[in-house]
Amino acid sequence: MPIEATVTLKTKDISGVGRDRIRLLQAVAREGSITAGAKAAGLSYKAAWDALDAMTNMFGRPLLETRTGGKAGGGAVLTPTGLRVIEAFGRLEAQMARVLRNLEPDLAGTGISPLNLVSGFFMKTSARNALRGTITEINSDTLSAEVAVAVSADTTIYALLTSESVRSLGLVVGREVIVLIKAPFVLISPGATAPMVSARNCVHGVVRRADVSAVNAEIVLDIGDDKTLAASITARSAVDMKLSPGDPACALFDAAHVIVAID
Repeated sequence: MPIEATVTLKTKDISGVGRDRIRLLQAVAREGSITAGAKAAGLSYKAAWDALDAMTNMFGRPLLETRTGGKAGGGAVLTPTGLRVIEAFGRLEAQMARVLRNLEPDLAGTGISPLNLVSGFFMKTSARNALRGTITEINSDTLSAEVAVAVSADTTIYALLTSESVRSLGLVVGREVIVLIKAPFVLISPGATAPMVSARNCVHGVVRRADVSAVNAEIVLDIGDDKTLAASITARSAVDMKLSPGDPACALFDAAHVIVAID
């Protein structure tokens, strides 16, 4: 499968500028107005303005020059800075793709793709649990969607997202994603049989580690395929459950507490 690189530029306080926003910038320039460009990019007028503002904040200079009286009531053209940003972004992605292709021989036989390698190097998150998997099913209505992600041969994690998030992230069955779950959101039930609860996710595993301090405890479950899931619970709960390495246990958490990220 041909490798292509997608680049996202971001700062501490400003959301990322990636290919989708660059495409919006191109669409606005091509269509001659923000309204028409937003429609071509599949965005609302407000979402387009928010994205354009984020890009201006990121680069520190206006990328578009708006004019009254153009298409749809107002025109827009690229500034010289905007044109250079689009050209530089394209060159950056092309260079990244070449780097990834050059990595392929070094990773042959490891089961790790260049994309996985780069993602693993650069991903930073405060969530204790970050698991890579493949989307196996998406059930959606007008407002919300349940996304099923297989993270191992025996484990599927369900995330409850807005339908807009599914569209904006480009989530489809078969796409690789990363699911993020904060450890305090994970409950632990000892034993191989899960209790009857309303939590959408019930992940079976075996205790790999139980670290207990004076106040809190971290329980780490082996959930198969060399993947783990960590839960942060009270020390009292850990003592009462008497969990030890090798014991079966279930991790329970709501689908609404699962975040889906893309590379």
